[in-house]
Amino acid sequence: MTTSRSVLALINRLRFKHLSLLVALDETGNLHQAATEINVAQPSASRMLANIEEAFGFLLFERRARGLHPTPLGQVTLAYARRALAELQRFAEGLEVKHKGGHGQLTVGAIMGAAPDVLAMAVADLKVERPLLNVRILGETSDQIVELLQRGQVDFALGRFTHPLQHNEFDFEVIANETMQLVVRSGHPLADRDPEAFCMADLIELPWVLQPMTSPARRLFEQELGHQRLASPSNIVECGSIFATLQLVQNSDAIAMLPESVVRDHLRAGLLVMLPIEIGHHLEGFGVLTRKDETLAEPAVRFIELLRRYSDAPPPPAAA
Repeated sequence: MTTSRSVLALINRLRFKHLSLLVALDETGNLHQAATEINVAQPSASRMLANIEEAFGFLLFERRARGLHPTPLGQVTLAYARRALAELQRFAEGLEVKHKGGHGQLTVGAIMGAAPDVLAMAVADLKVERPLLNVRILGETSDQIVELLQRGQVDFALGRFTHPLQHNEFDFEVIANETMQLVVRSGHPLADRDPEAFCMADLIELPWVLQPMTSPARRLFEQELGHQRLASPSNIVECGSIFATLQLVQNSDAIAMLPESVVRDHLRAGLLVMLPIEIGHHLEGFGVLTRKDETLAEPAVRFIELLRRYSDAPPPPAAA
């Protein structure tokens, strides 16, 4: 494939420092703050931005009274910049691990619902095979891990789609299903109520800790309310951290809807009590999310093989 002169010129001029500046500008919206972020003087940062936009042949940021805002083409460029910088960081970290005598690094994004069962068992198996492989687990909810995957900050993710068009960006293989449960703290006024007396309508006026609207679990909850023609609770704490949610529930009268795998040990220990209300159905199965048209490193391929050992979903179809 022949590369055009304009593309070659762009490749020759673009540097990782330029990409760092673009990301810093997007995060701060301010040239002075962005220059400080990447440790250059503001005049140098201004010249760098001018050179970058000249190389691309279009504006990447609109100059507004309240700061810099990416143009539509700038947003596309920023997405690439974040992926490239994340890829470089993961490469450098893996190289450092190997230089110190290790066997590389594997970074995985994972929802907390997968952690107690599928993820934990697969990681244990992997570390038996490769004790010197540095394994890093990031994220807690699907919206968080999809963003990590989009930015190239993880090798692959264990979660579910958060938008109907994401199948265009990622491949998906179901690994397991997930049951959601309503829980309260031990000693909660609801804990001793007759199970026959429970209904969702009685709970709406109570405080809740819920995942953000961007999460599949929260959408499931709102859909269930819609089916029952109930309004959403008004007394809500939105929390994307499963650990923080557990702490909030154990120290207040709030209700939470959490994966069965996450609350199982808390229920056994008597720290939480499950409310006898059917959420409606299982949350759509979670699985392996990978970026399309990207070849995974061998440790990631092996880890996915181990995840499949604990899958309760049908195996993926064989390649033609």
